[in-house]
Amino acid sequence: MSSYTQESAVTVLGLGPMGRALAGAFLDAGLRTTVWNRTPGRDRALVERGAVGAASVAEAVSASELTVVCVVDYDASDAVLRHPDATAALKGRTVLNLTADVPDRARDSAAWAGEHGITYLDGAIMTPTVTIGTPAAVFLYSGPEEAYRKHRSSLAALGGTQTHLGEEIGRAAAHDVALLDIFWTAMAGYAHALAVARAEGVTARELAPFAKGIAEILPQIFEAGAEDMATGTFSGEGNAITSAVSSMAHIVHASERHGIDAGVMRAAEGQARRVIGLGHGADGFMRVADMLARQARPGGAGQSAE
Repeated sequence: MSSYTQESAVTVLGLGPMGRALAGAFLDAGLRTTVWNRTPGRDRALVERGAVGAASVAEAVSASELTVVCVVDYDASDAVLRHPDATAALKGRTVLNLTADVPDRARDSAAWAGEHGITYLDGAIMTPTVTIGTPAAVFLYSGPEEAYRKHRSSLAALGGTQTHLGEEIGRAAAHDVALLDIFWTAMAGYAHALAVARAEGVTARELAPFAKGIAEILPQIFEAGAEDMATGTFSGEGNAITSAVSSMAHIVHASERHGIDAGVMRAAEGQARRVIGLGHGADGFMRVADMLARQARPGGAGQSAE
């Protein structure tokens, strides 16, 4: 039996794969769910499961105190939310924008919402559609804590781990871009590694078990790197950056010998050599992070002292 009352309601705007997964999780949890999508017809399966299909954005947001938005980017969410009819209907209600974009767009949208009497939360979904509604889902939120607490029981329908990161509205997006930086850089590295391996006669299936071994040592390296950034230690006792540069050069040479573009590794090697040029050759690789962070323009929102 659902723990939600019949009065529990949520609206979902945007019915791409992730939007459909979000709406489905709300339905499965027993929340009255209203859905809308710019392209007609995408709500059919959800309506058959019990969702209410709205004919307009204004109708959709009027049906619930909480509206969850999940579209391709903030250009798309602005086009939906800032339509005069939608803006008027949202006054006094809460928007949770789970659309992925950069932190400044979240801050701009929060400012707009405040000018129109709309409570605004931002969020990031850190796991694939298949995890939504399961214990494996991971959601990050930022913005007014009171609003998050008010809707936390409804958001629990989405499953998994849910973390409110603080009142500063850009924090969820900041985590999102940083974490996706790890993911896509790693995926680019793996794709490049498979290409180099094949050029040397090593199949992807042969390499994969050893690639998994590399992935398994990363958590402790991540923890140590975070400690380096927090303390400014950057010890190179185990592997000085001069040694790292040597192995990077080997990768570049092996790649380019086969005519494989080594631009990503050349960029990483270049950063490491700049650190050495600054007199930090005995330090560990995380000195690169310190160097890059020091290049950031001062005064950025949410900028920490680390």
